[in-house]
Amino acid sequence: MKIGFLFPGQGSQYVGMGKDIYEEYEEAKEVYSIVQKTTESNITEISFDGPEEILNQTQNTQMAILTESMAIVEILKKNNISAVANAGLSLGEYSALISSGTISLEDGIKIVQKRGELMQNLVPSGNWKMAAILGLDEEKVEEICRAVKSGFVVPANFNTIGQIVVSGEESAVSEIEELAKNAGAKKVMILNTAGPFHTEKLRKSAEALKKELEKYKFNTENANKVYKNLDGKKYSSNENFEEVLSNHIINPVRFADILKNMYDNGIDCFVEIGPGKTLSGFVKRMKFEREVKIISINDVQSLKAAIEILKEEI
Repeated sequence: MKIGFLFPGQGSQYVGMGKDIYEEYEEAKEVYSIVQKTTESNITEISFDGPEEILNQTQNTQMAILTESMAIVEILKKNNISAVANAGLSLGEYSALISSGTISLEDGIKIVQKRGELMQNLVPSGNWKMAAILGLDEEKVEEICRAVKSGFVVPANFNTIGQIVVSGEESAVSEIEELAKNAGAKKVMILNTAGPFHTEKLRKSAEALKKELEKYKFNTENANKVYKNLDGKKYSSNENFEEVLSNHIINPVRFADILKNMYDNGIDCFVEIGPGKTLSGFVKRMKFEREVKIISINDVQSLKAAIEILKEEI
Protein backbone atom coordinates (compact mmCIF):
# COMPACT_ATOMS: atom_id res chain seq x y z
CA MET A 1 0.00 0.00 0.00
CA LYS A 2 1.25 3.47 -0.92
CA ILE A 3 0.15 6.05 1.64
CA GLY A 4 -0.48 9.70 0.87
CA PHE A 5 -1.06 12.23 3.63
CA LEU A 6 -3.56 15.05 3.01
CA PHE A 7 -3.64 18.17 5.20
CA PRO A 8 -6.64 20.53 5.52
CA GLY A 9 -6.64 24.27 5.09
CA GLN A 10 -8.46 27.25 6.48
CA GLY A 11 -12.18 26.73 7.04
CA SER A 12 -11.86 23.33 8.73
CA GLN A 13 -11.25 24.79 12.20
CA TYR A 14 -13.64 24.50 15.15
CA VAL A 15 -13.40 25.30 18.86
CA GLY A 16 -12.13 22.23 20.72
CA MET A 17 -10.10 20.90 17.79
CA GLY A 18 -7.22 18.67 18.88
CA LYS A 19 -8.04 18.82 22.61
CA ASP A 20 -8.56 15.08 23.20
CA ILE A 21 -5.41 14.25 21.20
CA TYR A 22 -3.42 16.74 23.30
CA GLU A 23 -4.73 15.19 26.52
CA GLU A 24 -4.00 11.62 25.37
CA TYR A 25 -0.53 11.81 23.78
CA GLU A 26 2.77 13.24 25.01
CA GLU A 27 3.90 13.71 21.38
CA ALA A 28 0.98 16.07 20.85
CA LYS A 29 1.79 18.04 24.01
CA GLU A 30 5.36 18.46 22.76
CA VAL A 31 4.22 19.86 19.39
CA TYR A 32 1.82 22.32 21.05
CA SER A 33 4.62 23.35 23.43
CA ILE A 34 7.01 24.00 20.53
CA VAL A 35 4.38 26.10 18.75
CA GLN A 36 3.66 28.15 21.85
CA LYS A 37 7.35 28.81 22.53
CA THR A 38 8.07 29.66 18.90
CA THR A 39 5.07 31.94 18.36
CA GLU A 40 4.70 33.28 21.91
CA SER A 41 0.95 32.69 21.61
CA ASN A 42 -1.37 30.42 23.59
CA ILE A 43 -2.36 28.06 20.80
CA THR A 44 -3.87 25.54 23.23
CA GLU A 45 -6.31 28.09 24.65
CA ILE A 46 -7.21 29.43 21.20
CA SER A 47 -7.73 25.93 19.77
CA PHE A 48 -9.48 24.30 22.70
CA ASP A 49 -11.50 27.16 24.22
CA GLY A 50 -11.85 29.78 21.48
CA PRO A 51 -13.93 31.85 21.43
CA GLU A 52 -14.85 31.21 17.81
CA GLU A 53 -14.28 34.79 16.68
CA ILE A 54 -10.68 34.62 17.97
CA LEU A 55 -10.00 31.19 16.46
CA ASN A 56 -11.41 32.39 13.13
CA GLN A 57 -8.90 35.22 12.84
CA THR A 58 -6.64 34.18 9.97
CA GLN A 59 -3.37 34.20 11.89
CA ASN A 60 -4.89 32.05 14.66
CA THR A 61 -6.77 29.73 12.33
CA GLN A 62 -3.71 28.84 10.29
CA MET A 63 -1.55 28.10 13.32
CA ALA A 64 -4.24 26.06 15.07
CA ILE A 65 -4.78 23.83 12.04
CA LEU A 66 -1.04 23.39 11.43
CA THR A 67 -0.46 22.49 15.08
CA GLU A 68 -3.12 19.80 15.26
CA SER A 69 -1.96 18.30 11.96
CA MET A 70 1.67 18.16 13.08
CA ALA A 71 0.72 16.68 16.46
CA ILE A 72 -1.01 13.80 14.67
CA VAL A 73 1.94 13.32 12.31
CA GLU A 74 4.31 12.95 15.28
CA ILE A 75 2.07 10.29 16.82
CA LEU A 76 1.96 8.41 13.51
CA LYS A 77 5.76 8.63 13.25
CA LYS A 78 6.11 7.03 16.69
CA ASN A 79 4.06 4.16 15.30
CA ASN A 80 6.35 3.92 12.23
CA ILE A 81 3.64 5.23 9.91
CA SER A 82 4.78 7.65 7.20
CA ALA A 83 3.76 8.67 3.70
CA VAL A 84 5.42 8.44 0.31
CA ALA A 85 3.44 11.49 -0.80
CA ASN A 86 2.15 14.60 0.97
CA ALA A 87 -0.25 17.33 -0.08
CA GLY A 88 -2.35 19.99 1.58
CA LEU A 89 -5.16 22.34 0.70
CA SER A 90 -3.78 25.89 0.65
CA LEU A 91 -2.37 26.33 4.20
CA GLY A 92 -2.11 22.54 4.31
CA GLU A 93 0.80 22.64 1.88
CA TYR A 94 2.98 23.85 4.77
CA SER A 95 1.92 20.85 6.84
CA ALA A 96 2.88 18.69 3.86
CA LEU A 97 6.29 20.35 3.59
CA ILE A 98 6.96 19.76 7.29
CA SER A 99 5.65 16.18 7.21
CA SER A 100 7.95 15.33 4.29
CA GLY A 101 11.02 16.87 5.96
CA THR A 102 11.31 19.58 3.31
CA ILE A 103 11.24 22.20 6.07
CA SER A 104 11.74 21.78 9.81
CA LEU A 105 8.84 22.03 12.23
CA GLU A 106 10.24 25.20 13.81
CA ASP A 107 10.81 26.91 10.45
CA GLY A 108 7.37 25.86 9.26
CA ILE A 109 5.79 27.35 12.37
CA LYS A 110 7.63 30.65 11.86
CA ILE A 111 6.65 30.84 8.18
CA VAL A 112 2.99 30.06 8.85
CA GLN A 113 2.89 32.60 11.68
CA LYS A 114 4.17 35.28 9.32
CA ARG A 115 1.91 34.08 6.49
CA GLY A 116 -1.16 34.29 8.71
CA GLU A 117 -0.24 37.78 9.91
CA LEU A 118 0.32 39.01 6.35
CA MET A 119 -2.88 37.48 5.02
CA GLN A 120 -4.83 39.04 7.89
CA ASN A 121 -3.19 42.45 8.04
CA LEU A 122 -2.59 43.14 4.35
CA VAL A 123 -6.10 42.29 3.17
CA PRO A 124 -7.44 45.28 1.21
CA SER A 125 -10.36 47.10 2.79
CA GLY A 126 -13.80 45.77 1.98
CA ASN A 127 -16.08 42.85 2.77
CA TRP A 128 -14.75 39.56 1.40
CA LYS A 129 -16.31 36.12 1.12
CA MET A 130 -15.61 32.70 -0.34
CA ALA A 131 -18.25 30.22 -1.45
CA ALA A 132 -18.15 26.60 -2.62
CA ILE A 133 -20.20 25.81 -5.71
CA LEU A 134 -21.27 22.18 -6.08
CA GLY A 135 -22.39 20.55 -9.29
CA LEU A 136 -20.90 22.81 -11.98
CA ASP A 137 -17.73 22.33 -14.04
CA GLU A 138 -14.76 24.71 -14.25
CA GLU A 139 -15.81 26.30 -17.52
CA LYS A 140 -19.32 27.10 -16.25
CA VAL A 141 -18.06 28.62 -12.99
CA GLU A 142 -15.55 30.78 -14.85
CA GLU A 143 -18.34 31.93 -17.19
CA ILE A 144 -20.57 32.84 -14.25
CA CYS A 145 -17.77 34.80 -12.56
CA ARG A 146 -17.34 36.86 -15.73
CA ALA A 147 -21.09 37.57 -15.76
CA VAL A 148 -21.18 39.05 -12.26
CA LYS A 149 -21.93 42.78 -12.29
CA SER A 150 -21.77 43.73 -8.61
CA GLY A 151 -18.07 43.38 -7.89
CA PHE A 152 -14.90 41.28 -8.01
CA VAL A 153 -15.13 37.47 -7.85
CA VAL A 154 -12.99 34.72 -9.39
CA PRO A 155 -12.48 30.95 -9.05
CA ALA A 156 -10.07 30.31 -6.16
CA ASN A 157 -10.07 26.56 -5.45
CA PHE A 158 -10.62 23.70 -7.89
CA ASN A 159 -11.16 21.20 -5.10
CA THR A 160 -12.55 18.07 -6.72
CA ILE A 161 -14.91 17.00 -9.47
CA GLY A 162 -17.98 19.22 -9.24
CA GLN A 163 -16.75 21.47 -6.42
CA ILE A 164 -15.19 24.84 -7.10
CA VAL A 165 -14.68 27.69 -4.62
CA VAL A 166 -15.00 31.32 -5.66
CA SER A 167 -13.46 34.24 -3.82
CA GLY A 168 -14.22 37.95 -3.91
CA GLU A 169 -16.33 40.83 -2.67
CA GLU A 170 -19.32 39.91 -0.53
CA SER A 171 -21.79 41.53 -2.94
CA ALA A 172 -20.34 39.61 -5.89
CA VAL A 173 -20.35 36.30 -4.01
CA SER A 174 -24.01 36.89 -3.11
CA GLU A 175 -24.79 37.53 -6.77
CA ILE A 176 -22.90 34.45 -7.91
CA GLU A 177 -24.88 32.35 -5.45
CA GLU A 178 -28.06 33.19 -7.36
CA LEU A 179 -26.43 32.84 -10.80
CA ALA A 180 -24.94 29.47 -9.94
CA LYS A 181 -28.25 28.07 -8.72
CA ASN A 182 -29.94 29.30 -11.88
CA ALA A 183 -27.22 27.55 -13.91
CA GLY A 184 -27.96 24.22 -12.22
CA ALA A 185 -25.63 24.17 -9.22
CA LYS A 186 -26.70 21.59 -6.64
CA LYS A 187 -25.63 23.77 -3.74
CA VAL A 188 -23.72 26.95 -2.89
CA MET A 189 -22.10 27.14 0.55
CA ILE A 190 -20.59 30.27 2.12
CA LEU A 191 -17.26 29.31 3.74
CA ASN A 192 -15.81 30.17 7.13
CA THR A 193 -12.97 32.33 5.82
CA ALA A 194 -12.07 36.00 6.12
CA GLY A 195 -10.39 37.27 2.97
CA PRO A 196 -10.10 37.18 -0.84
CA PHE A 197 -7.70 34.25 -0.67
CA HIS A 198 -6.04 32.91 -3.82
CA THR A 199 -6.76 36.05 -5.81
CA GLU A 200 -4.75 39.03 -7.02
CA LYS A 201 -6.20 41.05 -4.15
CA LEU A 202 -3.51 39.56 -1.89
CA ARG A 203 -0.61 40.71 -4.07
CA LYS A 204 0.93 42.73 -1.20
CA SER A 205 0.78 39.68 1.07
CA ALA A 206 2.47 37.55 -1.59
CA GLU A 207 5.29 40.05 -2.09
CA ALA A 208 5.91 40.34 1.66
CA LEU A 209 5.80 36.55 2.11
CA LYS A 210 8.38 36.05 -0.63
CA LYS A 211 10.84 38.23 1.30
CA GLU A 212 10.14 36.22 4.45
CA LEU A 213 10.63 32.87 2.69
CA GLU A 214 14.09 33.90 1.52
CA LYS A 215 15.27 33.59 5.15
CA TYR A 216 14.69 29.83 5.28
CA LYS A 217 16.41 26.71 4.00
CA PHE A 218 14.42 24.01 2.20
CA ASN A 219 15.58 20.38 1.99
CA THR A 220 15.35 19.75 -1.74
CA GLU A 221 16.04 16.01 -1.35
CA ASN A 222 12.56 15.49 0.09
CA ALA A 223 10.75 17.96 -2.16
CA ASN A 224 9.47 15.33 -4.59
CA LYS A 225 7.32 13.88 -1.79
CA VAL A 226 5.12 17.00 -1.87
CA TYR A 227 2.53 18.09 -4.43
CA LYS A 228 2.02 21.79 -5.18
CA ASN A 229 -1.27 23.69 -5.02
CA LEU A 230 -0.02 25.90 -7.82
CA ASP A 231 -0.14 23.27 -10.58
CA GLY A 232 -0.91 19.94 -8.91
CA LYS A 233 2.55 18.54 -9.66
CA LYS A 234 5.37 17.39 -7.39
CA TYR A 235 8.05 19.81 -6.29
CA SER A 236 11.33 19.25 -8.12
CA SER A 237 14.77 19.25 -6.50
CA ASN A 238 15.61 22.61 -8.10
CA GLU A 239 12.28 24.27 -7.29
CA ASN A 240 12.17 27.95 -6.40
CA PHE A 241 10.22 27.54 -3.15
CA GLU A 242 9.99 31.27 -2.50
CA GLU A 243 8.39 31.83 -5.90
CA VAL A 244 6.00 28.89 -5.66
CA LEU A 245 4.79 29.57 -2.12
CA SER A 246 4.34 33.31 -2.60
CA ASN A 247 2.47 32.81 -5.88
CA HIS A 248 0.38 30.19 -4.08
CA ILE A 249 -1.45 33.00 -2.21
CA ILE A 250 -2.64 34.77 -5.37
CA ASN A 251 -3.37 31.82 -7.65
CA PRO A 252 -6.15 29.21 -7.62
CA VAL A 253 -5.63 25.98 -5.70
CA ARG A 254 -5.47 22.99 -8.07
CA PHE A 255 -6.39 20.33 -5.54
CA ALA A 256 -8.32 18.13 -7.96
CA ASP A 257 -5.16 17.94 -10.07
CA ILE A 258 -3.14 17.03 -6.97
CA LEU A 259 -5.47 14.13 -6.16
CA LYS A 260 -5.43 12.88 -9.75
CA ASN A 261 -1.63 12.99 -9.91
CA MET A 262 -1.25 11.24 -6.56
CA TYR A 263 -3.61 8.51 -7.76
CA ASP A 264 -1.81 8.22 -11.12
CA ASN A 265 1.47 7.84 -9.21
CA GLY A 266 0.11 4.85 -7.33
CA ILE A 267 -1.26 6.27 -4.08
CA ASP A 268 -4.00 3.90 -2.96
CA CYS A 269 -4.46 5.03 0.66
CA PHE A 270 -5.33 8.69 1.31
CA VAL A 271 -5.02 9.72 4.97
CA GLU A 272 -6.49 13.09 5.94
CA ILE A 273 -4.72 14.54 8.97
CA GLY A 274 -6.26 17.42 10.90
CA PRO A 275 -9.65 18.96 11.70
CA GLY A 276 -12.69 17.99 9.65
CA LYS A 277 -13.25 15.45 6.90
CA THR A 278 -13.42 17.77 3.91
CA LEU A 279 -10.48 16.33 1.97
CA SER A 280 -11.73 12.77 2.41
CA GLY A 281 -14.91 13.93 0.72
CA PHE A 282 -12.88 15.40 -2.13
CA VAL A 283 -11.17 12.04 -2.71
CA LYS A 284 -14.52 10.22 -2.79
CA ARG A 285 -15.90 12.65 -5.38
CA MET A 286 -12.96 11.99 -7.71
CA LYS A 287 -14.52 8.56 -8.44
CA PHE A 288 -11.22 6.86 -9.21
CA GLU A 289 -11.39 3.67 -11.26
CA ARG A 290 -9.09 1.77 -8.93
CA GLU A 291 -10.35 1.30 -5.39
CA VAL A 292 -8.60 3.48 -2.82
CA LYS A 293 -8.68 3.49 0.97
CA ILE A 294 -9.71 6.78 2.59
CA ILE A 295 -8.94 7.48 6.25
CA SER A 296 -9.68 10.66 8.20
CA ILE A 297 -7.88 11.43 11.49
CA ASN A 298 -9.22 14.29 13.61
CA ASP A 299 -9.66 12.95 17.14
CA VAL A 300 -8.39 10.21 19.46
CA GLN A 301 -10.92 7.63 18.31
CA SER A 302 -10.15 8.06 14.61
CA LEU A 303 -6.41 8.25 15.33
CA LYS A 304 -6.35 4.94 17.20
CA ALA A 305 -8.45 3.27 14.51
CA ALA A 306 -6.15 4.60 11.77
CA ILE A 307 -3.03 3.34 13.55
CA GLU A 308 -4.51 -0.16 13.73
CA ILE A 309 -5.47 -0.15 10.06
CA LEU A 310 -2.20 1.33 8.78
CA LYS A 311 0.05 -0.88 10.90
CA GLU A 312 -1.52 -3.92 9.22
CA GLU A 313 -0.64 -2.49 5.81
CA ILE A 314 3.01 -1.61 6.52
